[in-house]
Amino acid sequence: MDLKAEDLAFFHYLKKFITPHKQAVIERVLCKRTRFFSLVLENIYKPHNASAVVRTADCFGIQDLHVIEKEPGYKINPYVSRGAGQWVDIHRHLATDRAGVEACFDLLRKKGYTIFVTSPQQAGSIPLADLHPNQPIALVFGNEHEGVSEAAKKAADGLVHIPMSGFTESFNISVSAAICLYALQQKLPGQQAPELDESEKMEIRYRWYQQLVKNIEAHRREFFR
Repeated sequence: MDLKAEDLAFFHYLKKFITPHKQAVIERVLCKRTRFFSLVLENIYKPHNASAVVRTADCFGIQDLHVIEKEPGYKINPYVSRGAGQWVDIHRHLATDRAGVEACFDLLRKKGYTIFVTSPQQAGSIPLADLHPNQPIALVFGNEHEGVSEAAKKAADGLVHIPMSGFTESFNISVSAAICLYALQQKLPGQQAPELDESEKMEIRYRWYQQLVKNIEAHRREFFR
C-alpha cells in the first residue's frame, strides 16, 4: 500500500524525533522482515504461551501473526513478548464456530499462502523435514489442551509434525513455532526468506515511527490541523 502525500509528509516530520541510531536499527530489521511465512494461533488459552509466540515471530522476522479466538480476550504480555507485540502485526479472527477458521484461511489463501496445520504424528501428516518452502507457508498451532480443531485440519492444505522421541507428544507452542521456522528457513536460498517490497517496508516504517514518537496524537493534531 502506497502512502498518501500527507502521510509521507508526516513521516518526514516524525524523523526529526527519532535518533539516527533508532532509524538505522529499523532499517536493519526491515531488510530481514518477511511475509513469506506466517503463523496462526487457534484458541490459545494461555496468554503467556501466545505472547511467547509473538516474540518468536519477531525474532525470525515474521511480520504477520493471525489469532483465531472464540472471545476477544487475548492480550499480549509485554514481559513475555519483550515488546515484540508492537512490531508484529496481529490479525484477529473472532468466531464461535468454524467461521473464524474459514475467514482466516480464506484471507491467507488470497495472499498466496499454503496452509499447514501442526499436530502430533497421525495419518496423513508429514514430518517437518519433508515440508519444503517452495511457496509462502502459513503454519497453524492449536491450544494447549486440544490442539488444532478438526475444522482447521479439514480446511488446511496439509498436516505437518515434529517427530518426537520421548513420552510427551508435543513441545510448548513457542518452541514448536521456533523449530518449524528455523527448519524452513534453513531450506531457503541463502537461508533468508524473501523480503518485503519497498511499499510494504514504507507502510511498516511509517507505523513504527509513530509508535516510537512520544505524544504521537498531539503531534498528529498539530501537523494535520
